[in-house]
Amino acid sequence: MRPRLVVSQGDPAGIGPELLLRLAARPPREDCELLFVAERAALEAVRHLVPEGWERLAFVDGVPARGEREAVAVVDPVKERRVVTPSRSAAADAKGALAALDLAAALTRAGDADALVTLPVSKAAIARHLLPSFRGHTDYLAERCGLERYGRDYLMAFLAPDLQVALLTVHEPLRRALDGVTGEAVLDALGCLVRHAGGRIAVAGLNPHAGEDGLLGDEEATTLAPAVAEARRRGWNVSGPESPDAVFVKNRAGGCDWVLALYHDQGLIAVKTAARGAATNWTLGLPYLRTSVDHGTAFDIAGRGVADDSSLRAVVATTVALARGELPRRA
Repeated sequence: MRPRLVVSQGDPAGIGPELLLRLAARPPREDCELLFVAERAALEAVRHLVPEGWERLAFVDGVPARGEREAVAVVDPVKERRVVTPSRSAAADAKGALAALDLAAALTRAGDADALVTLPVSKAAIARHLLPSFRGHTDYLAERCGLERYGRDYLMAFLAPDLQVALLTVHEPLRRALDGVTGEAVLDALGCLVRHAGGRIAVAGLNPHAGEDGLLGDEEATTLAPAVAEARRRGWNVSGPESPDAVFVKNRAGGCDWVLALYHDQGLIAVKTAARGAATNWTLGLPYLRTSVDHGTAFDIAGRGVADDSSLRAVVATTVALARGELPRRA
């Protein structure tokens, strides 16, 4: 049976709705089924940009049976007749984004889909209008599944064509993220990565040249090396800490299966440079498969008809492979 992917619209005023229409107009592959959770009002606002995509949509009230139709089924999570203005996210758009995310996640957890693919929301808009504590899809979905601690219970990982990276810390100011690099945190993250992905893991160093034997910093010797030694004692295939300016090259060459990067930009600069828009954000630890594109809402180009859906197509292909157990890559 073809895997069914449910795709959540993201912020209605961003490029998400246009990307959905482009995906519908030219389905990326025949071996999967797409189900959109999106407001009709958001799609109508950009239907003139991709009329062939609009024509392939079928708005439904409930969840259709698998393989029931050739058109792409769309479930409206709000069902309100309103005007969506691309590039101008308002309170109603934050509400629509969160409603779509909630419904899409519920459908996936209930088994009506094999995976959830999320398009970008505006963290600022949702925090301002709805949930002051909102920091993004990953933490929100994890909390709703009863997962308590990032790193120990769930982890943000990225799959690029030749690179696989997990993040020890994520959306934190750099000074605060560095405080989060502790031996306990490293062991928790390694354990999560071992449980949900497996393979050979290289831990990146924190300092240039992994500290240069203490000349450029001692965190490698005092924090990272003891954590790696304990990981090995537990039977995990872990190496490091390794020079952060070389460890990603090692991963791309097949010398390890994963890099555990210590903070957001250490990992994401490498991923986005290598992937050129084709990286997939994969949340490890959730009770269902969830992936996402690696870009934002792009309010600056929303509604102009220039949104590039290549990243979404790459994520769909990667998600199908994950659903079939073909990824992550291991030696």
